[in-house]
Amino acid sequence: MRLINLFKSESDKKIGLALGGGAALGAAHIGVLKALEENKIQLSAVSGTSIGAFVAAMFAFGKNVKQITEIVKELDWLDISELSLSRFGLLSNKKLGKMLDDVLGEVNFSDASLPLAFIATDVASGKKVTLKDGDVAQAVMASTCVPGIFIPTEIDGKLLVDGGLVENVPVSVLQELGAEMVIGVDLNARRQYQKPEDIIDLLMNSMDIAIDNATRIQTSKADLIIEPVLSAYSRTQTDHIDELIEKGYKAAQNTLKELSKK
Repeated sequence: MRLINLFKSESDKKIGLALGGGAALGAAHIGVLKALEENKIQLSAVSGTSIGAFVAAMFAFGKNVKQITEIVKELDWLDISELSLSRFGLLSNKKLGKMLDDVLGEVNFSDASLPLAFIATDVASGKKVTLKDGDVAQAVMASTCVPGIFIPTEIDGKLLVDGGLVENVPVSVLQELGAEMVIGVDLNARRQYQKPEDIIDLLMNSMDIAIDNATRIQTSKADLIIEPVLSAYSRTQTDHIDELIEKGYKAAQNTLKELSKK
């Protein structure tokens, strides 16, 4: 991580924000956005992986912190998924895509108010796929598609699943979007794993453990990393949204406060 000072001479550079994956923990991203806004840090581009893609889409299409909070509070597994008969997964997340269309309209990346990109994984090749063109809702579906749980989303002939497998905090794409400095938000950096309570927890623990080391290497390329402490919270429960937002807010405020002293 390269240390920068957003409050001094470098602050006129274009700043990009990378929002990492973490399922329900993604509510902490809202708190980070609130802290950045209060500190008058203007963002020029935003990227997201998994739940980070969902929040990034809301932000890039002009939703403010209050509006994003209201939308996230209404989310539940039952709201974004439905049973589906497929050999590739137990559930479909098409309801998530429809919900995004209802909230944002049927929008493309080119309609966003600032440059926007998501990360997904091509499950046939294992390669990273950057999504920055075409239908936004479909791209969010791809980036949030937990393998083994949700049916892969097909885009341009590729079967795409959760981008966390290849880049959980998508810092690399922000330079392509014109950012000169990158802030990353890693929801799992300080996570202490808990005993899983169900198959979803089990699969997500397994995924997180597999990608943690890669994420640390990838985020070393960011200029600043915000790391909320979220071990006490489940990634599948949505009944602690306010607490998660506050954790994200405090982590961002503390990081920025330390930075301002440099």
